Amino acid sequence: MKTIFLSLVLFCNLLASAQNIQTPEYVIIANNQIITQAQLGEYAKNGDIKSMNKGVTEDYRNELAAKFGDKIGDREFIIQIDLFTEAEKKEHAQQQNTSTKLSEIDLNEGLKLNVNDTAADFTVNMVNNETITLSDLKGKVVLLNFWATWCAPCLLEFHEIPDKILKKFKDEDFVFLPISRGETQEKVLSKMTQLQEKGIEFNTGLDPNKNIWDQYATKYIPKNFVIDKNGIIRFISTGNTEGSVDLLAAEIENLLQQ
Repeated sequence: MKTIFLSLVLFCNLLASAQNIQTPEYVIIANNQIITQAQLGEYAKNGDIKSMNKGVTEDYRNELAAKFGDKIGDREFIIQIDLFTEAEKKEHAQQQNTSTKLSEIDLNEGLKLNVNDTAADFTVNMVNNETITLSDLKGKVVLLNFWATWCAPCLLEFHEIPDKILKKFKDEDFVFLPISRGETQEKVLSKMTQLQEKGIEFNTGLDPNKNIWDQYATKYIPKNFVIDKNGIIRFISTGNTEGSVDLLAAEIENLLQQ
């Protein structure tokens, strides 16, 4: 049950981060019906939640869209709740009484490079078939961003980055270098086309075999590394919560002024 509550907190943080008009909003589905955050809270309070999953299949997303119309957005922003039957609920309560510990999620777990380490060099193929070598960017501040097309927090971050970072630093010695982790060029191109339709447009790198990712970390995205003009990592962030992109912007601005 504690694990469910932790997941609930994480999901609610994601919901809270979707605030402006252009940012996608999460839709919560339970028993094939749209429910509110308040209803979700009641289910959690009563111990009714069996599982909670962020993102659904495209087929199920289309089924929901046929039923609920334009209330249903991209599949990455659908939270699917499965509820216990009464019998399952009783059995689950008995299992919980045999003591289950909640281990806090350490978002820094799995880092291979830390603040003040030299950023690992690499050459990445971009989605437009250009190549970029990190060491060639010395003299510029680099925001290295690892993401994936299925990762809703990554996509929410992308809705903020153009206004809060790209426009702000467009005339500065700054490079935004997002890299898709573990995905094909076709899949990434498809997602970038969807983003462009929303006015979100930038180039992205491809790391289909996770060779670049494996030099930096092993767990959790979105993950951002802010790298200074000398190629040293000065700031790392994981996940997307309210204010996280503002913090990235502040770190970049500070390094540009040095």
